[in-house]
Amino acid sequence: MLAITIPEPGGPEALVWAEVPDPVPGEGEVLVEVVAGAVNRADLLQRQGFYNPPTGASPYPGLECSGRIAEIGPGVSGWSVGDEVCALLSGGGYAQKVAVPVGQLLPVPEGIDLKRAAALPEVACTVWSNVFMISQLRPGETLLVHGGSSGIGTMAIQLAKAVGARVAVTAGTKEKLDQCAELGADILINYREQDFVEELAGATGGSGADVILDNMGAKYLDRNVRALAVNGRLAIIGMQGGVKAELNIGTLLFKRAAISATSLRTRPPAEKAAIVAAVREHVWPLLEAGQVRPVVDREFPMSDAAAAHRLVEESGHVGKVLLVVP
Repeated sequence: MLAITIPEPGGPEALVWAEVPDPVPGEGEVLVEVVAGAVNRADLLQRQGFYNPPTGASPYPGLECSGRIAEIGPGVSGWSVGDEVCALLSGGGYAQKVAVPVGQLLPVPEGIDLKRAAALPEVACTVWSNVFMISQLRPGETLLVHGGSSGIGTMAIQLAKAVGARVAVTAGTKEKLDQCAELGADILINYREQDFVEELAGATGGSGADVILDNMGAKYLDRNVRALAVNGRLAIIGMQGGVKAELNIGTLLFKRAAISATSLRTRPPAEKAAIVAAVREHVWPLLEAGQVRPVVDREFPMSDAAAAHRLVEESGHVGKVLLVVP
């Protein structure tokens, strides 16, 4: 098969479309013939040499894909060759074929195009596990989403609105904020021009956010805690703003607040399977009812993954960027 390889870490030009051995499905796995994959920030880090795949995972980038089952491995039931699926991966989505643990497979939701389904697994699993399973966002509460126009952000806005929450977002341009508003965001904050702590306080009568979904890490830690409501929950899912910061524990104690930090890729298979099952139960019906949809900015041929990486690095997109197998 052909796959995007990384012979040496580096810039987008380090991504090489090359012939590699076909994967073989092991116990409890299926082989998926890939129709499309999607670009995630973790792929950029892997390309740069900063985020190696977990032990035993495919060496090729790509944390989600859509396609058709081409082969059933030993010990697998409930799926058939030819089934249209999308999947959460530990790697290998930038390829013509990938072996997937059966617990990380999802059927393509009714009404969603097979190609666009590649935009769903990573964002749906990340948002549902952090905002709902861990942080327990409830109807009537306020969610603050940093990077509201990202793939994660566009999914978080829609899911939070679907359960009756109020949504605040940060983004860097009016155009991106406008698109967040079209998805249902209630409070729009331009982080280049406004202080999100002040803006959120003004919009919530001083109470702040009940849940914050944060992709920045260290840079926003202190301000995130100040922006939390009493009994608020901060879910950290990224480190785009660094890894080390000081925290006023007194503020955290006063607010009786909680901080969680998770990554999805390195979780054990059983934990991933539990998250995927929850997503299938709770998110898939919303997709099939048209209450939630994948937001896709544009598509590139998978062989031109370098161009897709440049776009994502420049934050020149809204929602997801897809890589389509030629």
